[in-house]
Amino acid sequence: MDVPDVADVPDAWERLAPGVFRRRLPFLDVTIGVVVGEDRVLMIDTGSTLTEGAELRERIAGPAGLTGGRPVTDIVLTHGHFDHVFGTAAFPSDEVQVYGEMTLDTYLEREHLTLRGDAVKHGADPRAAAEAADALVRPSNLVDQRYVLDLGGDRQVLLVHPGDGHTTHDLVVIVPGAPGAPVVVFCGDLVEESGAPQAGPDAAPGDWPGTLDELLLLGGEDALYVPGHGAVVDAGFVRAQRDALRLRS
Repeated sequence: MDVPDVADVPDAWERLAPGVFRRRLPFLDVTIGVVVGEDRVLMIDTGSTLTEGAELRERIAGPAGLTGGRPVTDIVLTHGHFDHVFGTAAFPSDEVQVYGEMTLDTYLEREHLTLRGDAVKHGADPRAAAEAADALVRPSNLVDQRYVLDLGGDRQVLLVHPGDGHTTHDLVVIVPGAPGAPVVVFCGDLVEESGAPQAGPDAAPGDWPGTLDELLLLGGEDALYVPGHGAVVDAGFVRAQRDALRLRS
């Protein structure tokens, strides 16, 4: 299976399937996803600072942006680490619905100061990190195992908590393939391509390989798997990462 190759074009929109895009941000190589439906526009993760979030908002919905003026209506947070959630407050709360796994709300409430410290440790400006932590948006829609999000027309996406792994609140986004197009799976940091998978204090390393087995069942052999950091990969890469994680656990 061929996967898109944009290794030489970081921070550019990459078309994965009709109406399905992603962008690799320069800071930490974080992936941002966008899925465009007839009625709604879904964004997956929001970046590491409010400035990054505001820039993404413009690059998606601005006059010269990806959607040609259509605003983001829905945001899915794949997990609660700062580089995936700190840009959310750049999107007006009266314009967007924010989704997260069932326990993400309490995680963000409990860990926001830790997340600020993690951001600074990884190179974020301390003032920007503090601003983002103070404005941290908790999800208004909590997903218990799975949820179908209707974006209008024939476009529905599936939000799934496939199990514990990178965190205990990982949430993936599965975009079914249109005729002639692949299924696209936004994996968050359950899969990483630009470095080894990171297992911090909130990880569940013993469960992670089994969660990747579930991810492979959900996406299938021919899907495009979009990691939280790095290039798009295929099922073979996910299996190899699963095997490596099994040896580590």
